[in-house]
Amino acid sequence: MSDRLFGLYGAGGFGREVMPLARSQLGSGWRIVFVETQPHDAKVNGFPLLSEDDFFAAQASERCFAVAIADSHAREAIEKRCTQRGAHALSLSAHNATIYDDNRIGHGAILCAHTTITSNASIGCHFHANIYSYVAHDCVIGDYVTFAPRVSCNGNVHIGNHAYIGTGAMLRPGVPGGRPLTIGEGAIVGMGAVVIHDVEPHTTVVGSPARAITRR
Repeated sequence: MSDRLFGLYGAGGFGREVMPLARSQLGSGWRIVFVETQPHDAKVNGFPLLSEDDFFAAQASERCFAVAIADSHAREAIEKRCTQRGAHALSLSAHNATIYDDNRIGHGAILCAHTTITSNASIGCHFHANIYSYVAHDCVIGDYVTFAPRVSCNGNVHIGNHAYIGTGAMLRPGVPGGRPLTIGEGAIVGMGAVVIHDVEPHTTVVGSPARAITRR
Protein backbone atom coordinates (compact mmCIF):
# COMPACT_ATOMS: atom_id res chain seq x y z
CA MET A 1 0.00 0.00 0.00
CA SER A 2 1.28 3.46 -0.89
CA ASP A 3 2.38 5.75 1.93
CA ARG A 4 1.36 8.85 -0.07
CA LEU A 5 -2.02 10.06 1.18
CA PHE A 6 -4.56 12.29 -0.56
CA GLY A 7 -7.66 13.58 1.20
CA LEU A 8 -10.62 15.13 -0.60
CA TYR A 9 -12.53 17.36 1.78
CA GLY A 10 -16.28 17.04 1.31
CA ALA A 11 -18.19 13.83 0.65
CA GLY A 12 -21.39 15.53 -0.48
CA GLY A 13 -22.66 15.83 -4.02
CA PHE A 14 -19.80 17.88 -5.43
CA GLY A 15 -17.18 15.84 -3.61
CA ARG A 16 -18.59 12.62 -5.05
CA GLU A 17 -18.43 14.19 -8.52
CA VAL A 18 -14.83 15.28 -8.00
CA MET A 19 -13.47 12.06 -6.51
CA PRO A 20 -13.26 10.30 -9.93
CA LEU A 21 -10.95 13.14 -11.06
CA ALA A 22 -8.64 12.39 -8.15
CA ARG A 23 -8.77 8.65 -8.80
CA SER A 24 -7.91 9.14 -12.48
CA GLN A 25 -5.20 11.74 -11.88
CA LEU A 26 -3.43 10.05 -8.97
CA GLY A 27 -3.80 6.41 -9.93
CA SER A 28 -2.50 3.61 -7.74
CA GLY A 29 0.43 5.58 -6.34
CA TRP A 30 -1.69 7.15 -3.60
CA ARG A 31 -4.09 6.18 -0.85
CA ILE A 32 -7.20 8.25 -1.55
CA VAL A 33 -9.80 9.13 1.07
CA PHE A 34 -12.66 11.49 1.73
CA VAL A 35 -12.31 13.82 4.72
CA GLU A 36 -15.06 15.48 6.75
CA THR A 37 -15.03 17.14 10.14
CA GLN A 38 -17.87 14.86 11.28
CA PRO A 39 -17.86 11.66 9.19
CA HIS A 40 -21.30 10.11 8.75
CA ASP A 41 -20.15 6.73 7.48
CA ALA A 42 -17.05 4.56 7.13
CA LYS A 43 -16.99 4.72 3.32
CA VAL A 44 -18.50 6.80 0.53
CA ASN A 45 -18.60 5.41 -3.02
CA GLY A 46 -16.02 2.83 -2.00
CA PHE A 47 -13.50 5.32 -0.54
CA PRO A 48 -12.73 5.55 3.19
CA LEU A 49 -14.24 8.55 4.94
CA LEU A 50 -11.97 9.93 7.67
CA SER A 51 -12.21 12.71 10.18
CA GLU A 52 -9.67 15.49 9.81
CA ASP A 53 -7.81 14.28 12.90
CA ASP A 54 -7.66 10.72 11.54
CA PHE A 55 -6.45 12.04 8.18
CA PHE A 56 -3.52 13.74 9.88
CA ALA A 57 -2.89 10.85 12.27
CA ALA A 58 -2.47 8.38 9.40
CA GLN A 59 1.16 7.64 8.58
CA ALA A 60 2.20 9.15 5.25
CA SER A 61 5.42 10.20 3.56
CA GLU A 62 3.45 12.82 1.61
CA ARG A 63 0.05 14.27 2.50
CA CYS A 64 -2.01 16.31 0.02
CA PHE A 65 -5.56 17.59 -0.08
CA ALA A 66 -8.19 19.34 -2.18
CA VAL A 67 -11.44 20.92 -1.02
CA ALA A 68 -14.68 20.07 -2.84
CA ILE A 69 -16.92 22.33 -0.75
CA ALA A 70 -18.87 25.18 -2.32
CA ASP A 71 -18.61 27.50 0.70
CA SER A 72 -15.55 29.57 -0.18
CA HIS A 73 -14.87 30.65 3.39
CA ALA A 74 -14.90 27.01 4.48
CA ARG A 75 -12.35 26.30 1.73
CA GLU A 76 -10.11 29.05 3.06
CA ALA A 77 -10.38 27.83 6.65
CA ILE A 78 -9.64 24.23 5.66
CA GLU A 79 -6.63 25.31 3.61
CA LYS A 80 -5.20 27.22 6.57
CA ARG A 81 -5.65 24.26 8.93
CA CYS A 82 -4.16 21.79 6.46
CA THR A 83 -1.12 23.85 5.57
CA GLN A 84 -0.44 24.54 9.24
CA ARG A 85 -0.40 20.77 9.78
CA GLY A 86 1.98 20.13 6.90
CA ALA A 87 -0.33 19.05 4.06
CA HIS A 88 -0.08 20.48 0.56
CA ALA A 89 -2.94 21.60 -1.69
CA LEU A 90 -3.27 19.63 -4.93
CA SER A 91 -5.09 20.80 -8.05
CA LEU A 92 -7.42 18.37 -9.82
CA SER A 93 -8.31 18.51 -13.49
CA ALA A 94 -10.59 16.30 -15.57
CA HIS A 95 -8.92 14.53 -18.49
CA ASN A 96 -11.09 16.52 -20.91
CA ALA A 97 -10.58 19.92 -19.27
CA THR A 98 -8.74 22.25 -21.64
CA ILE A 99 -6.06 24.76 -20.68
CA TYR A 100 -4.47 26.82 -23.45
CA ASP A 101 -1.47 29.18 -23.40
CA ASP A 102 0.15 31.40 -20.79
CA ASN A 103 -2.31 30.96 -17.94
CA ARG A 104 -1.50 31.22 -14.24
CA ILE A 105 -3.68 29.04 -12.02
CA GLY A 106 -3.20 28.92 -8.26
CA HIS A 107 -2.92 25.79 -6.14
CA GLY A 108 -5.93 23.74 -5.11
CA ALA A 109 -7.99 24.36 -8.26
CA ILE A 110 -10.69 21.91 -9.32
CA LEU A 111 -11.43 21.89 -13.06
CA CYS A 112 -14.33 19.57 -13.78
CA ALA A 113 -15.28 17.82 -17.01
CA HIS A 114 -15.44 19.92 -20.20
CA THR A 115 -14.16 23.09 -18.56
CA THR A 116 -11.89 25.43 -20.50
CA ILE A 117 -9.31 28.06 -19.59
CA THR A 118 -8.30 29.77 -22.82
CA SER A 119 -5.25 32.07 -22.82
CA ASN A 120 -3.54 34.65 -20.61
CA ALA A 121 -5.86 34.24 -17.63
CA SER A 122 -4.71 34.72 -14.05
CA ILE A 123 -6.61 32.64 -11.48
CA GLY A 124 -6.08 32.52 -7.73
CA CYS A 125 -6.00 29.58 -5.35
CA HIS A 126 -8.77 27.03 -4.72
CA PHE A 127 -10.79 27.98 -7.79
CA HIS A 128 -13.76 25.73 -8.63
CA ALA A 129 -14.90 25.43 -12.24
CA ASN A 130 -17.84 23.07 -12.47
CA ILE A 131 -18.81 21.17 -15.63
CA TYR A 132 -18.88 23.04 -18.96
CA SER A 133 -17.67 26.35 -17.50
CA TYR A 134 -15.05 28.47 -19.22
CA VAL A 135 -12.69 31.34 -18.50
CA ALA A 136 -11.69 33.31 -21.59
CA HIS A 137 -8.60 35.37 -22.41
CA ASP A 138 -7.20 38.06 -20.11
CA CYS A 139 -9.48 37.33 -17.17
CA VAL A 140 -8.24 37.94 -13.63
CA ILE A 141 -9.92 35.80 -10.97
CA GLY A 142 -9.21 36.00 -7.25
CA ASP A 143 -8.90 33.35 -4.55
CA TYR A 144 -11.69 30.93 -3.52
CA VAL A 145 -13.94 31.81 -6.46
CA THR A 146 -16.67 29.35 -7.43
CA PHE A 147 -18.11 28.77 -10.90
CA ALA A 148 -21.24 26.59 -10.92
CA PRO A 149 -21.96 24.54 -14.08
CA ARG A 150 -21.96 26.23 -17.50
CA VAL A 151 -20.64 29.63 -16.43
CA SER A 152 -19.58 31.69 -19.45
CA CYS A 153 -16.83 34.09 -18.37
CA ASN A 154 -15.81 36.05 -21.45
CA GLY A 155 -12.60 37.96 -22.06
CA ASN A 156 -11.16 40.64 -19.76
CA VAL A 157 -13.39 40.01 -16.75
CA HIS A 158 -12.01 40.64 -13.25
CA ILE A 159 -13.56 38.70 -10.35
CA GLY A 160 -12.76 39.35 -6.70
CA ASN A 161 -12.01 36.84 -3.95
CA HIS A 162 -14.84 34.63 -2.69
CA ALA A 163 -17.24 35.51 -5.52
CA TYR A 164 -19.84 32.90 -6.53
CA ILE A 165 -21.08 32.69 -10.13
CA GLY A 166 -24.26 30.64 -10.50
CA THR A 167 -25.24 27.98 -13.00
CA GLY A 168 -25.59 29.22 -16.56
CA ALA A 169 -24.56 32.79 -15.79
CA MET A 170 -23.02 34.78 -18.63
CA LEU A 171 -20.48 37.55 -18.05
CA ARG A 172 -20.02 39.91 -20.97
CA PRO A 173 -16.43 40.68 -22.01
CA GLY A 174 -14.62 43.77 -20.87
CA VAL A 175 -13.33 46.28 -23.39
CA PRO A 176 -10.51 44.67 -25.41
CA GLY A 177 -7.27 46.14 -24.14
CA GLY A 178 -9.23 48.49 -21.89
CA ARG A 179 -11.59 48.52 -18.94
CA PRO A 180 -12.58 45.06 -17.65
CA LEU A 181 -16.01 43.98 -16.50
CA THR A 182 -15.61 43.69 -12.72
CA ILE A 183 -17.34 41.36 -10.26
CA GLY A 184 -16.52 42.51 -6.74
CA GLU A 185 -15.23 40.50 -3.81
CA GLY A 186 -17.86 38.28 -2.21
CA ALA A 187 -20.46 39.03 -4.90
CA ILE A 188 -23.06 36.46 -5.93
CA VAL A 189 -24.25 36.18 -9.52
CA GLY A 190 -27.51 34.26 -9.68
CA MET A 191 -28.38 31.29 -11.83
CA GLY A 192 -28.86 32.26 -15.47
CA ALA A 193 -27.97 35.92 -14.91
CA VAL A 194 -26.60 37.94 -17.79
CA VAL A 195 -24.07 40.40 -16.40
CA ILE A 196 -23.46 43.46 -18.58
CA HIS A 197 -22.44 45.95 -15.85
CA ASP A 198 -19.97 45.81 -12.98
CA VAL A 199 -21.17 44.10 -9.79
CA GLU A 200 -20.32 45.77 -6.50
CA PRO A 201 -18.60 43.77 -3.74
CA HIS A 202 -20.86 41.68 -1.49
CA THR A 203 -23.85 42.23 -3.77
CA THR A 204 -26.24 39.65 -5.22
CA VAL A 205 -27.43 40.14 -8.80
CA VAL A 206 -30.05 38.18 -10.74
CA GLY A 207 -31.86 38.34 -14.05
CA SER A 208 -31.20 39.41 -17.62
CA PRO A 209 -29.75 41.95 -17.56
CA ALA A 210 -28.53 41.30 -14.04
CA ARG A 211 -29.71 43.69 -11.33
CA ALA A 212 -28.81 43.94 -7.66
CA ILE A 213 -31.28 42.56 -5.13
CA THR A 214 -29.34 42.93 -1.86
CA ARG A 215 -26.09 43.92 -0.26
CA ARG A 216 -24.63 41.70 2.45
